[in-house]
Amino acid sequence: MNWYLNFIDILILVFVLVMARHTLLRGRYFLHIFQQNGYKLNEFWHWLVQHWNQRVITVEHVLYNVIIFVLLIFLSNTVTGSAAIIILAVFGISWFGPFNYYGGEESKKPLVFTPRMIRLTIPFAILSLLIPVTVTFISYAGYIPFTAMTIKSSGLYAADMYLLSFGWVLGNALVPFFIFVAALITKPIEAYVHRHFIKLAKQKLSQMPDLTVIAITGSYGKTSTKFMIRDLLSERYAVCSTPGSYNTPMGICKVINNDLEARHQILILEMGARYEGNIDDLCDIAEPDISVVTNVGVAHLETFGSQDAIARTKSTLVKRTKPKGKAVLNADDERVIAMADLRDDLEFTFVGLESGDIRANDIQYGPEGMRFSVVVDDQEEQQFTMQLLGSHNVQNMLLAVGVARSFGLRLTTMAMAASRMEPVEHRLELKSQNGITVIDDAFNSNPVGAKNAVETLAAFDSGCKIIITPGMIELGDLQEEKNRAFGEQIGNAGLDLVILVGESQTKAIKEGVASTGFEMEHVKTVSSLYEANQTMQDFAQEGDVVLFENDLPDSFNE
Repeated sequence: MNWYLNFIDILILVFVLVMARHTLLRGRYFLHIFQQNGYKLNEFWHWLVQHWNQRVITVEHVLYNVIIFVLLIFLSNTVTGSAAIIILAVFGISWFGPFNYYGGEESKKPLVFTPRMIRLTIPFAILSLLIPVTVTFISYAGYIPFTAMTIKSSGLYAADMYLLSFGWVLGNALVPFFIFVAALITKPIEAYVHRHFIKLAKQKLSQMPDLTVIAITGSYGKTSTKFMIRDLLSERYAVCSTPGSYNTPMGICKVINNDLEARHQILILEMGARYEGNIDDLCDIAEPDISVVTNVGVAHLETFGSQDAIARTKSTLVKRTKPKGKAVLNADDERVIAMADLRDDLEFTFVGLESGDIRANDIQYGPEGMRFSVVVDDQEEQQFTMQLLGSHNVQNMLLAVGVARSFGLRLTTMAMAASRMEPVEHRLELKSQNGITVIDDAFNSNPVGAKNAVETLAAFDSGCKIIITPGMIELGDLQEEKNRAFGEQIGNAGLDLVILVGESQTKAIKEGVASTGFEMEHVKTVSSLYEANQTMQDFAQEGDVVLFENDLPDSFNE
């Protein structure tokens, strides 16, 4: 009998360890999702609602509690305590042993334990372990092997294993909700930290009166335009700029407080917005001497509600530009052009592919990238060569040229700087892989960029042309419409293979492709990027061109 009792003890221990591991990994996963949603509770809740059955209250949670209920209510007089332990432990180990929330793939944007995340994790971990640790302690207090597990009467607390298993599964199910509690607990701390770093950044800027601040906003192209302006101005000036997509108050403050030095003459900031008022908050930290508006699109339409609201928010940058300052605007966007009416004391420069003070002509693609001519005021013209691809990158370069002209840089100097520019990672980045040309546009998720990417792929005249895409997200009520239009663009582009990632996510794209008469046997739908790569490799040969258009964050895995 001793071996049997030891077996029962080991089974209970394995169950507890499995549940502890699953709870830990589940907690880490939801922290990751919370971070990807910008620490915004309302957006995190929206994500939970969308993934309720798949990730929040799962089938395993429901069925396991059904088993507990059946054992207690209907089988309490026929199933022995040891049998109940074996049943509950085996089901718990088999159902909660695996953890495949990321679909077996490496996370695309890993969880980063920033100071804020660490502050959040401490109360979150305590809350997540409170229920299971408490019931474990109660279950084992005064525990007598085997006899304590014998059912003496019906009810939840009739046996230790029922309490133990119910407590662990309940705690496991409640993990995502503890994030809300932890966030509310740490909210006063975060507010204090934000005020402190904002105060330091504003003090530092006040001590640098000769510093020129350039701010860039727009629905798309902010990061690319920022890097182009940085590279052009770096030919003559000491420039500090925010890296990557640092476009939030804390991101901007971090750069000002840590990276901005007394030697710097120019500070370039990217200003993002998901809600009305965001640009004002950023300008409260650093008001620009020169403002740049790339465009007004439909990115973050879910949070803004309308394109007019987006335009109103982006126009705040022009309103907050310092008196007698300058603004460089996209002349191909009517909503952006209208922003010039907001101020009569600024010097405006309009740039565009179709019209404006600065224009581009004769865009051509080649293995080295693309070539085009920049024309200024119909008087001066200069040939530019860049490794970057896409007409939208020409537009971004024109905005950068507009800014650089205000500093007195010559077009020849700018052209040399442009020829040395490295592509922004994952934004129409040209690569070569085993003889296959790869256009990596993984960080693009907007209709303008997606359209340009497909046009760029279609412009290549060597080998087969393949696209891999999960479509676009965060477009609110327009998401289905825009994805269907994206499908029509794909269907009309003359491609050889279309690989769609995610059955439900890409349904509208497939409908759009089909509406063009495209041969649907050349459209493959897969469930993951890994499977998409396998499908592509089975088809592609040396000389073919593959476009990776958008790569959804882990929070959007189907």
